[in-house]
Amino acid sequence: EVQLVESGGGLVQAGGSLRLSCAASGFTFDDYAIGWFRQTPGKEREGVSCIHGIGISAAYADSVSGRFTISSDNAKNTVYLEMNSLKPEDTAVYYCAALRLDFDYPCSNRVYDYWGQGTQVTVSS
Repeated sequence: EVQLVESGGGLVQAGGSLRLSCAASGFTFDDYAIGWFRQTPGKEREGVSCIHGIGISAAYADSVSGRFTISSDNAKNTVYLEMNSLKPEDTAVYYCAALRLDFDYPCSNRVYDYWGQGTQVTVSS
């Protein structure tokens, strides 16, 4: 069945970097879009970035544009989120999610169907 497993979170100082991984299984990777979201207590869940499984049409939230990079490795059925120049306000639980979506449609501003368990990212000042 569809399964998404995040990893790579942890504690990092402001200005540092982390790379999150989302390992996908149970579906045809190329037929789906993968998104990264984050959740902080008291705030609405925020879409961070997304990409099609084939590795095209990446999108980013304004708050992370220029600092975060999303990429996919089809051979490993894994999507990565490289996070650089981290700020305390990036602290959140980060989730990856999947949506069956033709590659000619944008992956942003959509409701995703399948979710991982999340990984905690904490950025200290």
